[in-house]
Amino acid sequence: MTAKYEVHSSVAVITLDNPPVNGLGHATRLGITDALQKANADTAVKSIVLTGAGKAFSGGADIKEFGSSKALAEPNLLSVILALENSSKPVVAAVHSVCMGGGLELALGCHYRIAAPGCNVALPEVKLGLIPGAGGTQRLPRALGVEPALNMIVSGEAVKSELLARIPGQKLFDKMAASAESLAEEALAFAQSISDTRPLPLVRNLPCKHPEGDAYFQFARNMVKGMAKNFPAPGKCVDAVEAATKKKFDEGMAFEREIFTALMFTPECRALRHMFTAERAASKIPDVPADTPQRDIQSVAVIGAGTMGGGIAMNFLNAGIPVKMLEMKQEALDKGLATIRKNYEAQVKKGKLKQDKYDQRMSLLTTTLSYDELKDADMVIEAVFEEMGVKEKVFKELDRVMKPGAILASNTSTLDVNKIAAFTKRPQDVVGMHFFSPANIMKLLEVVRGEKTGKDVLATVMAVSKKIRKTAVVSGVCDGFIGNRMIEQYGRQGGFLLDEGCTPAQVDKAIEKFGFAMGPFRMGDLAGNDIGWAIRKRRYQEKPDMKYSKTADLLCEKGRFGQKTGAGWYDYVPGKRDAIPNAEVVKMIEDHRAAVGITPRKISDEEIVQRLVYSLVNEAAHILEEGIASRASDIDMVYLMGYGFPIYRGGPMNYADQVGLFNVVQAMNRFAQNPLDDAKFWQPAPLLARLVAEGKTFN
Repeated sequence: MTAKYEVHSSVAVITLDNPPVNGLGHATRLGITDALQKANADTAVKSIVLTGAGKAFSGGADIKEFGSSKALAEPNLLSVILALENSSKPVVAAVHSVCMGGGLELALGCHYRIAAPGCNVALPEVKLGLIPGAGGTQRLPRALGVEPALNMIVSGEAVKSELLARIPGQKLFDKMAASAESLAEEALAFAQSISDTRPLPLVRNLPCKHPEGDAYFQFARNMVKGMAKNFPAPGKCVDAVEAATKKKFDEGMAFEREIFTALMFTPECRALRHMFTAERAASKIPDVPADTPQRDIQSVAVIGAGTMGGGIAMNFLNAGIPVKMLEMKQEALDKGLATIRKNYEAQVKKGKLKQDKYDQRMSLLTTTLSYDELKDADMVIEAVFEEMGVKEKVFKELDRVMKPGAILASNTSTLDVNKIAAFTKRPQDVVGMHFFSPANIMKLLEVVRGEKTGKDVLATVMAVSKKIRKTAVVSGVCDGFIGNRMIEQYGRQGGFLLDEGCTPAQVDKAIEKFGFAMGPFRMGDLAGNDIGWAIRKRRYQEKPDMKYSKTADLLCEKGRFGQKTGAGWYDYVPGKRDAIPNAEVVKMIEDHRAAVGITPRKISDEEIVQRLVYSLVNEAAHILEEGIASRASDIDMVYLMGYGFPIYRGGPMNYADQVGLFNVVQAMNRFAQNPLDDAKFWQPAPLLARLVAEGKTFN
């Protein structure tokens, strides 16, 4: 059973028991209504307490049931709440730890609420592209007040119970418990004290008005429109809360349900729900059981104090893990240390970090010029120059000095982790940890699994990634792993588009309008065009038959490496990141076209977007086929968290599923007919062709 029933004296206690967060799946809903019926039929029972076992009151609806018949199966959540309201005996919700979404709506349906301090209270449905669907937009404004309720509903952020209890005139909590430990006892006493109170209070009967309603809701709409232009749900939250102030309760409920149902089928909602489940799936490795023993990581060493090494170090300092940073020269160490201080001081200045926290983090950081001083670290991450000879020297030194059982990680973005592991006598301890720049901000961490990487090492790295607040995705070993292997094809398409008639600005604007954070040419300028140049030079030797545009090479020959040189595909003013189109670059592209005999043509934004995005999709299908990625949703997470793919489209694989894989392949067949493109690349990957033939999707 996922809902337990006990009687203490004259109080029936219904305890939700559906780990980990007491999700309101069908079995749990049924358990609540059965227990309610039992309590109301028992003459010895005078009042009822509803609470949750473990570390949550309830985290809300069971997302596994979204879109399925089980979510609507009776008793649905609306029916459960109606049963609570109609109980002839008072029901007290005893909330603690987590009270979110449907869990909060459940509590609002009870006659009374007592809360433990420290309870995280939220209606986070907006983060899934929805509005609350079981009365949250109608009851919370009545219980808490219109403005604080709308702020909670539109943001989806959690607020501590004790802060909500201090809001003047609030009726959300009738009582605050002294502590989480005393909640059960205090809830029983409170339930006994109100057992004879009649009529029973209902949140639905509370007044709901705003003194300047029309002006306030217009202001709220304007604010939301500016902040969430690609997401319909926040604006709909405003509409639903406004309805609470203008309609009768039952009419408001019907309006809320109408909005909720319509949003459920929008592409944005599907994308956000996909992202929610994909993020959780990414943490699970098919052949590494959840109970795999982990290594104890109490301290970390970082090799390299440059931009990447410093950013990596900050992640661990933020999590309270001591870091020892190594460089070859004192000057480089001092510079790296100064950058870390500058980053933290900027946060202190903006009020994002308290001075004592800053001092605490810096106290965890030590530096050294000697490998021997790293010997006691539990994990070491190298962030040195991306060249195999340099990595070889580092890993041979680490193999010499590090204690047995230490994890040896490389921050390589493209190199062969198996070769790196072979530089040591302990390949089972070697793993790739590819952070994305800036490493202290970007959420993505590609965990690269070598042929001999131990399962305990993988389990440990995945656990550590959570501790440092990263979204970790496991990749097998190949050139570029998941993200950079795909972005190479995206970049190649960008080059072909220039050859055929586009300018860098046209390509960037088209893909940015689609929703990318930045287009391929602005991204190249940010990363450094010389990095791509070095990779292409390697490619020309390894894959002489692979087709490339020469425009990027011509740009680099002019020394236009991007933002760091003040000139790349665009010009840059010192201290600013604005990309200013450059006439000489456009002329260089035009001259190159003329030299190779290409007559430019007009290219639509639609073609630009399709060629860029579908190049990602086709390469990703190869990656899946080869087992480099375990699941399509992992690839989506890489692109959502590390490459600026629009969140409201759910990643390249989810987007391809939404467009229809048949349509994707049809477009690819058209691109293959283009003599200036790479017909061989546009042959659908075997997996993609198979899915189309079988009428299936990636996810």
